[in-house]
Amino acid sequence: MPKPRKALISLDATPYYHCVSRCVRRAFLCGIDQLTGRSYEHRRGWIEERLFALSRSFAIAISAYAVMHNHTHLVLYVDIERATNWSQRQVVEHWHELFSGTLLSQRFLQDEPLSKAEWAQLETVIETWRERLQSVSWFMRCLNEAIARQANAEDGCTGRFWEGRFKCQALLDESALAACMAYVDLNPVRAGMANTPESSDYTSIQRRIRFAKDLDCSIEPNSSNNKAAQPKELQPFVGYPREPMPKGLPFHLVDYLELVDWTGRAIRDDKRGAISANLTPILTRLQIEPKAWLIMTASFESRFKSLVGRVDRISAACEQLGQRWAQGIGACRQLLTT
Repeated sequence: MPKPRKALISLDATPYYHCVSRCVRRAFLCGIDQLTGRSYEHRRGWIEERLFALSRSFAIAISAYAVMHNHTHLVLYVDIERATNWSQRQVVEHWHELFSGTLLSQRFLQDEPLSKAEWAQLETVIETWRERLQSVSWFMRCLNEAIARQANAEDGCTGRFWEGRFKCQALLDESALAACMAYVDLNPVRAGMANTPESSDYTSIQRRIRFAKDLDCSIEPNSSNNKAAQPKELQPFVGYPREPMPKGLPFHLVDYLELVDWTGRAIRDDKRGAISANLTPILTRLQIEPKAWLIMTASFESRFKSLVGRVDRISAACEQLGQRWAQGIGACRQLLTT
């Protein structure tokens, strides 16, 4: 039985979430209709453009994404600190980038005087908007609804475009985060849409690789240019945990790129890769066996359910969510526990 989003999303447990939306129709979301020969590839650009616009308005960063022919994968990071630090004016400005707001909020931005009663009413609305601007559900709503309206207008029809709201998995630790990001980045390679990560169109891994190459600067693990050599639309890699820890993904960019490249070769039947003894520091630090890593990055979505991480992290998350058990904990115990 499907669970409500409040039973899946707890920002006290983790700020990282894997979200999947699938198209409900026979026709591809962004592919080529095999019956008519009509191409819908341009819609992948719609989704990518909308994603980046929403990440600027919401207090939510994009860690990884892949726009496939009939579904999308996102790994999102909810930046609670950013939303909390927004002033009331900033909250209203961000909300007005998405919606028209209210008459009171419009007057507020125009610096018109408000009575005490009006101001009290507006303050309540602003705090509601602050919560929504850090909500995964509202982020996905603003993404999927806009794309559905565009596609329906183009197709000259009405009705549902997505099969449901979206599927959500909470990524409770670094192991789950790394495996899920690689799973998302390698979706086109697994599906046979691309031969390599850098040729995978409309994915975060392609954008990261191209940006680093175009910038032509160092992306060595300890380089001061590491964060600068990354696209601003995506959450940056900031290196392994340390004090003080900057805000960003807890891995080195070059290590992650090497890991995804090796994984992409290993999961292809025609490019079966040998497991190197000195593969990458990421798997060693996360204590993940290479064989388990390949299993996870080939079938992350099907093997894991709503909560993904080591067993102790799942137990803690269940307590916070008021659950007595978590579906899929067996797979987490087998693959994420050394």
